[in-house]
Amino acid sequence: MSAAGIPYPQALEAWRRAAPAKAQALDVAVPDLLAGHHPDRQPGAMVKLVAGPSAGQECPAILADLLQADSLLEDVDIAGAPTLDADVLVIGAGGAGCVAALTAARAGARVLLATKLRIGDSNTVMAEGGIQAAVGADDSLQRHFEDTLRAGHFAADKALVAALVSDGPAAIRWLIQQGMNFDLTENSQRMGGTLLRKKPGGATAARLLSYRDFTGLELMRALREATLMQPGIALLDRHPAIELLSDDRGRCAGAVLHDLARGRPVLARAGAVVLATGGAGRLHLAGFPTSNHYGATADGLALAYRLGAPLREVDSFQYHPTGIAWPPHMEGALVSESARSSGAFLVNGKGERFTDELQTRDVVASAILREIAEGRGITRDGKTGIFLDTPMLEKAKPGILEKSLVTLRHLAHRGGFDPAEEPFLIRPTLHYQNGGVVIDPKGRTPVPGLLCAGEVTGGLHGRNRMMGNALLELVVYGRLAGAAAATDARGERPRNVGLTHLADWRRGLVAQGLPLTRKSPMIFPPYGNFDAVTDRGVAA
Repeated sequence: MSAAGIPYPQALEAWRRAAPAKAQALDVAVPDLLAGHHPDRQPGAMVKLVAGPSAGQECPAILADLLQADSLLEDVDIAGAPTLDADVLVIGAGGAGCVAALTAARAGARVLLATKLRIGDSNTVMAEGGIQAAVGADDSLQRHFEDTLRAGHFAADKALVAALVSDGPAAIRWLIQQGMNFDLTENSQRMGGTLLRKKPGGATAARLLSYRDFTGLELMRALREATLMQPGIALLDRHPAIELLSDDRGRCAGAVLHDLARGRPVLARAGAVVLATGGAGRLHLAGFPTSNHYGATADGLALAYRLGAPLREVDSFQYHPTGIAWPPHMEGALVSESARSSGAFLVNGKGERFTDELQTRDVVASAILREIAEGRGITRDGKTGIFLDTPMLEKAKPGILEKSLVTLRHLAHRGGFDPAEEPFLIRPTLHYQNGGVVIDPKGRTPVPGLLCAGEVTGGLHGRNRMMGNALLELVVYGRLAGAAAATDARGERPRNVGLTHLADWRRGLVAQGLPLTRKSPMIFPPYGNFDAVTDRGVAA
């Protein structure tokens, strides 16, 4: 990203003279804006897959390398490994994984919940803006359905979207039953109070429900407590999956986990597996900083693809408009969309607003990148962005920074400034994986015994996700996948479990001239100094 732009002191003076900046509509057609400035659309951003079930599809080169890599394991590596058995194995203990585990256990399944880090260490806790659901009298399921399709440029699977929005109100009731708190309207009583609704970007109705500006953290708190208290769930922290297991009929039959504490593989056999491993933000696509947690390295995509699960829209990623650009030590951290939902403006280095702040995220992010590319950005200590005008928001709504935008105030404090006096310097940050593993409306993949939920899946968001639909997705599809997995586990059990799928996979790589020396999953980003071979206690 170019550092050319308007120096910070000059931009600050322009902002003060113009504040509050007048509204200004986007002066370029949306298709042209996206084509010219969205990172996914830039020349050389994508390469074609040549091996596997989705050969011919495009995706970023670094992701293609992981998808078309060989396994970390050989048969000898798992000989004599300790073995655990369960009805349902859930891989990933963020929001979607915990919901799936709770649902499967409450359906009577014996559940093993394995996570790379610790329960709750996930992108879920970083979802600040809120959760969408059509619960208002002025809203409808149909409007939520149409808004979601429109935001995703009509590329989403309509059956998946229908399942999402239809279960939205029930998902909110379920979360409240788990102990989650939501903001209520003023003057409403705690018992029987009315849920506060805000209008998210790209929506035609106010349907965003929140808890201050740390909704995901509150959701994960409630899910974590419920999961830890639920009988029938055995939790394995610090056990990332490094390969899926298969049986002699091609069914998914569990996974090989890596015990980080002991440096050894563990076999987890199960009648059904739910992948809830999240996305790929820590790949830092196009060189962007990311809002994602440390473990978001596309592991689930690589493992599912190697087992034969097709992918879709893996060339589409979301860049959240308001990541922190300055100070450098906080670069990429997320400033919640709830600030813009509440009325905060975006202002360039000339003191001008340049787009409707509540357009869809791909449009707003591209509009910001256009301002920077055309020299109207703001430079400070070598970093370039534009202003998020929190001082004018505080002036228009006194007390909002103290009462509602708690996380935003905390970020400003870490950055050494007062958001009521000085605007944030922001720029887009890599935020979400729009595509992923192909699923049906129950969360099942085309591979028998393998289900997916959450950000690892594809088809629900099309080519752009609406804010608030990610938290709804993890609840709705976590419940659907957990229930389906419990049902599937009661059917025919896997037999002759091992790594039988790897022979065909390796032949396919060789046939396409791809090296067997490249390995996946990544497990942790390169700057974590974790070697997936030498640090796992198996043969190199």
